[in-house]
Amino acid sequence: MSVALNYREQGSGPPLIILHGLFGSAANWGRIARDLATDHRVIVADLRNHGASPHADDAGYPAMAEDIAELVGCVSPDEPPTLLGHSMGGKTAMRFALEHPGRVARLIVVDIAPRAYRGHQDGVFDALCALDLDGLGSRAEADARLADRLPDPGLRAFLLANLQQADGRLRWRVNLPVLAARLADIEGFPVPDGARYDGPVQFIAGRDSDYLKSGDEETIRELFPRAGITWIEGAGHWVHAAQPAAFLEAVRDFLAR
Repeated sequence: MSVALNYREQGSGPPLIILHGLFGSAANWGRIARDLATDHRVIVADLRNHGASPHADDAGYPAMAEDIAELVGCVSPDEPPTLLGHSMGGKTAMRFALEHPGRVARLIVVDIAPRAYRGHQDGVFDALCALDLDGLGSRAEADARLADRLPDPGLRAFLLANLQQADGRLRWRVNLPVLAARLADIEGFPVPDGARYDGPVQFIAGRDSDYLKSGDEETIRELFPRAGITWIEGAGHWVHAAQPAAFLEAVRDFLAR
């Protein structure tokens, strides 16, 4: 059953829907959305169990794709939008395009392939689930407690943006118990039998990332025969954050074709 997603909207022109990755939210895409809103109507959504969108027990891609179907019906019922998704959001966008090819004008997938991943997030979930929020007074205290398990300060800052004060206590805004329990669904990627999206598709990958590899090209083109791949130098998994100018150039080049 679908849920009504929280979203932000700005700009005017052809519709472009942006979908964030695991532990992200619409807020992560502020700069990119503002830049693209100069010539597009940009809608940035919080996926289920993230941001200000509803929590739900199902964290799988068929359910998330149905959330996108409801969102598209709400914000762009008469004009198929472009979908741009990063990581988990990229898988959600791909699943929606495979199920509803006539409802997607074009597709941009950021640093993820249409396949299963295993073990990439185990350490993150172990650290977050072990963090006892009782008695914590600030994100700074949480950051200090996570430092041994998660030594990358940038990653910790990204994750801890999900901590918020509620009734005088720190609480996770993401639905951490469900995301942890359903991690296999998030890491997987079920493909509907015989599914294919024949519209234009651009994959954008970080050259330093291990999420998208040249060996993924065969699988990509089986499902997305018109797909191209752009590699961004000096970027890892969070391509848009590491190299925003190069990322925006790749997106704009694709949208202008």
